Amino acid sequence: MDVMEKIKQQVEGHPIVLYMKGSPQFPMCGFSSHVAQALQACGADFVHVDVLADPEIRANLPRYANWPTFPQLYINGELVGGCDIVMELYQQGELQKMVQAANSAVS
Repeated sequence: MDVMEKIKQQVEGHPIVLYMKGSPQFPMCGFSSHVAQALQACGADFVHVDVLADPEIRANLPRYANWPTFPQLYINGELVGGCDIVMELYQQGELQKMVQAANSAVS
């Protein structure tokens, strides 16, 4: 399967997907850690993809999303953004609403 198709399937196949360095339990960068913690604080049921473990995704995800940095958060197939945007949404209470809507759409 083409890597771009693989990314598309991941993004569209799960309500919340976080592309990060490492895992939520063992993040390999501070930005990834902050986003994972914000999602966990919101009670998000999310899938993570470790871009360090998959060099093809790491190389092509910026092209897929036209977003150059990691982490990248997708909710309901749409790119939300990276650490700065996610943390701003979290502090404003908006991330919680987005997570709740995505989680309830699955239930």
